[in-house]
Parts: sequence; C-alpha cells; structure tokens
Amino acid sequence: MTDIRDTVILGSGCAGLTAAIYTGRASLNPLVLEGHEPGGQLSITTLVENFPGWPEGIQGPELIDNMKKQATRFGATFQLAHLNKVELSSHPIKLFTSAGEIHTRTLIVASGASARWLGIPSEQALIGHGVSSCATCDGFFFRGKEIAVVGGGDSAMEEALFLTRFASKVTLLHRRESFRASKIMLERAMAHPNIEFRTNTLVKEVLGVEEKDVRGVLLEDVTTGGESELPISGLFLGIGHIPNAVFFGGQMDLDEDGYIKTTGNVFTTHRGVVIPGVFACGDVQDRRYRQAITAAGSGCMAALEAEKYLEERGH
Repeated sequence: MTDIRDTVILGSGCAGLTAAIYTGRASLNPLVLEGHEPGGQLSITTLVENFPGWPEGIQGPELIDNMKKQATRFGATFQLAHLNKVELSSHPIKLFTSAGEIHTRTLIVASGASARWLGIPSEQALIGHGVSSCATCDGFFFRGKEIAVVGGGDSAMEEALFLTRFASKVTLLHRRESFRASKIMLERAMAHPNIEFRTNTLVKEVLGVEEKDVRGVLLEDVTTGGESELPISGLFLGIGHIPNAVFFGGQMDLDEDGYIKTTGNVFTTHRGVVIPGVFACGDVQDRRYRQAITAAGSGCMAALEAEKYLEERGH
C-alpha cells in the first residue's frame, strides 16, 4: 500500500513554499513537488525590491532559496517530479507523477502560471537583464529610459500604460494591424503622448546578449520584409500567461483562459461544488495581481484551510 500523506503541494514558487512553511509548522509533513520550473518565476528574476522585509532588495533565486530552507526547517520534503495524472474525486486523492504514485488527504495546487515568451534564443538569454514579463515587478529599473512592449491585447496596453510612469518613451510592438485589446484600453494607450505604436512588426532578435544587457531589438516589417533596429534599454512581453492547470481540466472548474476558479479565496470547485481537500493558490488562480507577495498570502490561506480540513476530520 502507498503511504497516505496529510498534504502534498504542487509547485515551489512563493505560494507553494509559503504553504509548505505553514503546513510544516502545523506538523503536516508536507511533500512539495517542485515541477518543471523549480522556484517558479522568481527563480528567473534578478532583483526583487517590492517584497516586504528587504529594504535593499533581494535576488529572486536567493529569496526562493531562503523560503525553501525555512520550509525544510519545519519538516517539508521536496521531490523533483512532474505530475502526469490526478484523480481528485478519489479519497485519498491520487497523484500519478514521474516519481511514482502518491496518495494524499489534501492537495494544495500552487503550480503557477508561465509567461508567454517569443521563443527567441536572445530573448531567453536576456531574461532578467532587460527582458521582463512583469511591468509592475521591473518597471522601476527603467526610469528615464526608452523601452518597448510586445503585444496587442489588454495585457500589453496595461503594461505600456504602467511603464509610462518610469520610461521616457514606450514603443508598443504588434505583429498585426488590428488589436485584440478592448476599445477603452486601446484608446487610453493611443491617447498617451509617451506611447508610440508600431504595427505589422515582429521582433526578430533582442540585441545585447554579449553585453548581458538589452541595447535594442531587430524588427521585421511583416508587410515588406524589411528589417530595422530599435534602440531600447528594456523589452517587456505583454502577451499573457499560461496557467499550469492543464491536468485538472474536467475535474476542476477553470475559466476561459485556463485559470483555476476558486471560491472563498482558495477553495476549488467542480461544477460549482467545492472539491473536498483540494485548494489552489498563487498565480494558477490569480490572473489579476500575479505578485510574489499576493502569491505568498494565498499560499498561507491554502495551508490554513488544509490544516482546518484535516483537523475537522480527526487527522
């Protein structure tokens, strides 16, 4: 027989690690499955200046490492494994992973959301060195500089408008002529004097790999095939996020973009009915804020609810 664990946490970013700290302190001996991107999005972030308690800022990987050490101190164990299948309706809950089958009384889903990237090697090489997918996280570092935002939906418009607080100029790059953004967001961005639009434009390459610092982008006009360089100091991706919730489709309520729907902050549902013992926290269910501190807060809430759930059932 497979041992039955009190709680398993899917994901090792801010939400998952906070849940691990709280469930560990509650003597639930949590098992954390680290997933395909251990540490979450903070693991590829350089300086974090907006996490309370670090007046000089802290490197993203260091913050994650500190949280992991703290969770380990309270009895959390970590396993580098990927989820292949899950049976949420079974009691205990059954997880089928790359490391074997796991049974658990409670499950905390903190699998996060992955930013959509262009997939260009130079872009990947400069993530955290001028390339970012989070304006609210990194906009401050580009005060007085010229930057660009890629995208054509509401996310791109929001990023561009937010970045005008810091950047001297924001160029919005979109591969099509028309936009997916809502009329009000598009009008707001177009009316801003510091935002310039370039449509029918593809980013071919991010310049500055050797210098380890963005110095521009190579662009292609999709109508003419002509290429040009745009000198900028930062490139922001505003093409959305992909919630890591694909394994829960059909067993859990997801919204139209694949984010987990929750009620009462962290309770998951199936056809509108709460799923016993299954909680979700962090970016996999938060499409609005997507901040380290809000992820940590929801991880705390999920852990407290899991503890309460087990206590009520005599575990």
